Amino acid sequence: MTETQKAQFARDGYIIVRELYNSDEIARIREAFMAEAKDGPVEGLSDRVAGDASDPLVFYPRMMNPHSQPQWEVGAIARDYLLDARLKPILTELLAEEPLGVQTMFYFKPAGARGQELHQDNFYLRVKPGTCLAAWLAVDDVDAENGGMKVVPGSHFEEIACPQKADPAVSFTTDYVPVPAGMEAVPADMKAGDVLFFNGSVIHGSTPNTSKTRFRRSLIAHYVPRRSQELAHWYQSPMTFDGEVIQIAAAEGGGPCGTPQGAMGPH
Repeated sequence: MTETQKAQFARDGYIIVRELYNSDEIARIREAFMAEAKDGPVEGLSDRVAGDASDPLVFYPRMMNPHSQPQWEVGAIARDYLLDARLKPILTELLAEEPLGVQTMFYFKPAGARGQELHQDNFYLRVKPGTCLAAWLAVDDVDAENGGMKVVPGSHFEEIACPQKADPAVSFTTDYVPVPAGMEAVPADMKAGDVLFFNGSVIHGSTPNTSKTRFRRSLIAHYVPRRSQELAHWYQSPMTFDGEVIQIAAAEGGGPCGTPQGAMGPH
């Protein structure tokens, strides 16, 4: 990491590292997850989204913690990403200590899909002391048209807020955290292969995918500091980059990162 990147992360709570993954790596990720989802939600892996066939997320819900099932190709890919040696020095710098991998998710977000309203990840992970850190890999080019990411610079200095109710017409999850006074949400446009790293208190989210044909696929991993003393029970089995499982006491509350509207539990 450059000194400029370190300063930006300290100031804004996020950075984008460009071209961290090459086109061949991205193609392998994209093709594997699309092949796994070709018949719709996958038992034991996919969220179930309430709705009818007109909702593209009913057929293409996100996949939760594929890394925990490495016997599948998508699981092996997600585990490789979670524990990728290229990420470790960046995460170590940003967390100021050894990172532990605790979660993976894959979002398909096809054309016409709703977004995910502004929220803070550590509301769900409940890491204490400190916070979590996300590594958000763009598997497609990401912009406003296909439901790109938005971040609120400087919001990592804010406390974790109690969310308001999100509008189900625009957000597939239930929670919404308003932008604090004096701040604004700005786009985080990315190319496939870029990785967005952000602090667990940063307010972030995405808009609906208004494109006609484009997906906005992404592979996300969450990390916590090795010194963490509490973590929501949804995120147990934290792993070092050597694959060692570390025990962390379960925090009260928390839950999956963003609860779907009309949640139906895992498929």
